[in-house]
Amino acid sequence: MIPSLALGMATRRDPDEPLRRVVRRAEDRMYSQKLVESSSHRSAILASLTSTLREKSFETEEHAQRTRKLALDIGKALGLGESDLSALALLATLHDIGKVTVEDSILRKPGPLTPQEWEEIRKHPEVGYRITLASPELASISEAILAHHEWWDGNGYPRGLKGEEIPLLARIISLVDAYDVMTVGRPYRKAMTKEQAVQELKRLAGKQFDPRLVEVFTDMLSEEVGA
Repeated sequence: MIPSLALGMATRRDPDEPLRRVVRRAEDRMYSQKLVESSSHRSAILASLTSTLREKSFETEEHAQRTRKLALDIGKALGLGESDLSALALLATLHDIGKVTVEDSILRKPGPLTPQEWEEIRKHPEVGYRITLASPELASISEAILAHHEWWDGNGYPRGLKGEEIPLLARIISLVDAYDVMTVGRPYRKAMTKEQAVQELKRLAGKQFDPRLVEVFTDMLSEEVGA
């Protein structure tokens, strides 16, 4: 028997099996167990971060659910595959995860932010990028998290990307996130009607938002109203 930190031991299956091979199997099993434990540990950390974000800001679970549904509706309308739809659902939940490092007083401020406070807020895509890039399960959405505040015309942040330089999933989240904030409101901002929000999205098409996505989304909303 060979001791194993993960599982206690590895058994020599054949009396003639070289001892070093038994040791290697024990090490492999230990490594596999560490991967499982590490993955579980990362998931627990991310769950904790998400919970912290909900407590710190106006980002509620209901907002995440609405954003996720709208994003998936657009994704399906565009014919995205299962892999992209899965990433889109994850992105809808975690796109603002970088805000966990922003002071509560800034996130919950009921009035306009100062330039210094805006500077802190604008760091959250890069923080979220680093958090998700460090996790193999989430690395696939890290670029979209980094880009979800970029504008179609290049006036967004942090990199000033424009047009199709911005990942498609980030463009989708940017659109539906803005729509939900418009229609639900915030303590510092009165909610718009759906009709007002649609007009605002159309006004910002080609500026803040991908015009093709705005068309797909507003057509989709019109069909829901008419149904």
